[in-house]
Amino acid sequence: MGALKYLTEGYATIDTNFLQFCASHGIFSIEDFLVHDVRMLVASAEQLSNSDTLKQGINQLLSIIETCHQPWMNGLVLLENREQKKHCLPTGCNSFDVFLQGGLREGHVTELVGPSSSGKTQVCFHVASKVAMKLGGVVYLDSGNSFSPTRVKQIVTRISGSVENQVNGNLQQALRNIECHAVFDIYALLNVLRQLKSNLEFQAGYKVRLIIVDSISSLIAPILGGNNAQGHALMVSVGYMLKKLADRHNIAVVVTNHMVSGEGGNLKPALGESWKNVPHVQLQFSRDHATNIYGVYILKHPYMASGGSANFMIP
Repeated sequence: MGALKYLTEGYATIDTNFLQFCASHGIFSIEDFLVHDVRMLVASAEQLSNSDTLKQGINQLLSIIETCHQPWMNGLVLLENREQKKHCLPTGCNSFDVFLQGGLREGHVTELVGPSSSGKTQVCFHVASKVAMKLGGVVYLDSGNSFSPTRVKQIVTRISGSVENQVNGNLQQALRNIECHAVFDIYALLNVLRQLKSNLEFQAGYKVRLIIVDSISSLIAPILGGNNAQGHALMVSVGYMLKKLADRHNIAVVVTNHMVSGEGGNLKPALGESWKNVPHVQLQFSRDHATNIYGVYILKHPYMASGGSANFMIP
């Protein structure tokens, strides 16, 4: 996605007047448009004499966003990813890592889906701690104010053993390598992802091994429903940006998602069919509260059969 001026040749409603209107609101690219409140933009357009034409331009942009992205994945991409032998990042939950043949794969978006208290956030804490302590940078996007340095300390202490100096050194390394951002709406998420993209492309030495969004559904679900074209376009854009960051910079991306009632009362992942195409890997979590044993079930995986399952413990 790029500058709006490049759309003038293909779309009659995106003309010089429309570009000037957008520029007056600080909008020069599709990315700028996405992080702007479209309702306010429409309200501003309605105050002008050419409001109908401007609103047609706004609707045209929303339509373009939904159709301009390349397919999420095809056979050639799968083959290339397989041949590149992308590394797996261990989560620190041994049985879980063994089941996934090493952990979470770099270059992929992995979705952890399940009801509340099914282990999604705890796995996020474990993989963030493990990667930050040993491998490199982690960007943790926290939508519910749930990030816990105390929990990170517990995990690092367990992994490090009983040598106090080693524990302290590993803890400082882990906390230094975890870059945590509070993101409470979709616009904040897009802004952080856009800044992250810029840092990765233009800052020498800036390296990220893992991106976590906990939870993606709490940010996207409020903007969906009804005929909210902007909400769907924003969801598509977020998915595209996450997959592009994962692929271009060889980053493991993890998102968490809750579950909603489907046909017959059966639970299914939230966010609908359009989002279903975003993650490369989709894992459903469950928990036996009596034994504190967690379960993982493969909903989708490019290299493993759907329906596979395993039990694991979260230390």
